[in-house]
Amino acid sequence: MVTQTLTEASTSRYADANGFKIHYNEAGSGHPVIFIHGGGPGASGWSNFVRNIGPMSERYRVLLVDMPGFGKSDPIVIGTETDRLRENARIFVDFLDAMGIDKASFVGNSMGGGTSAVIAINHPERVEKLVLMGAAGGGKSLFNPLPMEGIKALRDVYVKQTKESFREMIDLFVYDSSFVTEELLEQRVAGLLEHPEHIDGQRRSNPMLPDLTMELGKIKAPSLVVWGRDDLFVPLDHALKFMWHIPNARLHVFPRCGHWAQYEHADGFNRLLLEFLG
Repeated sequence: MVTQTLTEASTSRYADANGFKIHYNEAGSGHPVIFIHGGGPGASGWSNFVRNIGPMSERYRVLLVDMPGFGKSDPIVIGTETDRLRENARIFVDFLDAMGIDKASFVGNSMGGGTSAVIAINHPERVEKLVLMGAAGGGKSLFNPLPMEGIKALRDVYVKQTKESFREMIDLFVYDSSFVTEELLEQRVAGLLEHPEHIDGQRRSNPMLPDLTMELGKIKAPSLVVWGRDDLFVPLDHALKFMWHIPNARLHVFPRCGHWAQYEHADGFNRLLLEFLG
């Protein structure tokens, strides 16, 4: 059997989520697993999960979805009457309906983790299993002043929009900066500069993210909380919050690992995911 090489172009798809154009990359068949990336400049489903789609698509129907206001999805402005996580979640439920998916497992990183948590809170019937990695929505930190170093660098990119500011940010995503290749850097820079509408939407949007702590008890799905011991974007004590408040949750912490466990520890992360999803 010859395995076809997956590329961004060959897996690229679009869906109409109740009038909102959503871009996603799809591969594999079987139980649907939806991967939701983080909110850094130039982020997309493909750039965040390129090291996971191959192994995971051998067993599941994998969908790497560009969040609203990122990648090739439509731009969005988040008003003060709502917040980024809840608006994302609302559109993702429309995406599920458009795709004819009644129930899926969700894998979310950073803002994508917070979005996945809100979907599981508000629509438990749509979530089979839940994986949260360095997830947003944990509120205050007991041990780290917020915002952390990585978030400051992320905000700096939107102001400067230079390759140097991108490198400073992406170096903080990982524990080992040798993972930051020129290809990855160029991809992220292009992902931002090719979509000025997303930069404008980010600047005009409500920047506040909700504290989900007291709502996490509503999550019914078996959950796996994954964190990097050396995460410089979301503090490690938030991992304990998610594990403690979600009724059926387990925690895995990768040593020598930053905010991108799925990228920096791809082999270990993929094995962990395959075991958990079953």
